[in-house]
Amino acid sequence: MTKEEQASIPFIVKIATSLVVFVTMFIVACVLGAADTSLKDVWQAITLDAKTDTVLMLREIRFPRETGAVFVGAALAVAGAIMQGLTRNPLADPGLLGLTAGANAALAITLAFLPNANYFTITIACFIGAAIGTLMVFGIGAAKKGGFSPLRIVLAGAAVSAFLYAIADGVGLYFKLSKNVSMWTAGGLIGTSWPQLQIIVPLIVIGILLALILSRQLTILSLSEEVAVGLGQNTARIKGILFIVIVLLAGASVALVGNMAFIGLMVPHIVRAMVGTDYRFIIPMSAMTGASFMLLADTLGRTIHSPYETPVAAIVAVMGLPFFLFIVRKGGSF
Repeated sequence: MTKEEQASIPFIVKIATSLVVFVTMFIVACVLGAADTSLKDVWQAITLDAKTDTVLMLREIRFPRETGAVFVGAALAVAGAIMQGLTRNPLADPGLLGLTAGANAALAITLAFLPNANYFTITIACFIGAAIGTLMVFGIGAAKKGGFSPLRIVLAGAAVSAFLYAIADGVGLYFKLSKNVSMWTAGGLIGTSWPQLQIIVPLIVIGILLALILSRQLTILSLSEEVAVGLGQNTARIKGILFIVIVLLAGASVALVGNMAFIGLMVPHIVRAMVGTDYRFIIPMSAMTGASFMLLADTLGRTIHSPYETPVAAIVAVMGLPFFLFIVRKGGSF
């Protein structure tokens, strides 16, 4: 399909199609897995007060896991879209620019010095770590005259991420927490529970709503900061709020599943190929597509080597690295 044909399709049709794909993927994710389940079991788990072992397994294990996949995928995709628009850097991604590494380092430090910390405390620590990691990357990227070039930001992100991961590993080894830290940093949804989601989901919803509210301003910023200033925008305030949104979304995601790179890179590029460069369309479509992509990755992780699990981060990386190299080769366009 050519770009002209894509442009002629109304956005409501595109978002409705993505919704159908999302619902289908969610049902498939709930049915497939090491435990034998059927569509009837899923329907009973949703609607009826059945007490069979299969229904209880779906309600207490698989449903929270797939709900977590939905919100993490949406959060990382939206965070990546905002970062790419804000920096005008096609290679921006929360996992590549220090956010997840900072959150992982903060998580390791929290587990070491506050071993009895509850999940809310760990989540707050991840937010702080994500903010520090991002500030380090942008500080290094802006240290040299010429601003935020894509190459400089990526190199700074790689260096800062390596440094922060080393801190996390060092803390884990010294305090004999390597197993606990590695379980977080491996990236996965094993053990996701409803109490965890009660903390994480509202934060992600708030972040996505703020992104939608500021989507028009982000569209202008992604084109030119001079134009945004000329139109009377308070660019410093908008950037500050968007930065908080990125930290909120990435921090919440890391608190739930650990390190997860490439989703925030891939999804916005795919979405822009479908809906164009207007972030009023990119943000909601990225949320839907990111959720579907994460469901797909988690389903593959649970099924390709069943009953054993393949780490979701590994599945995402296998798909994401070739995409990253393709984007670099294309000069940042999809």
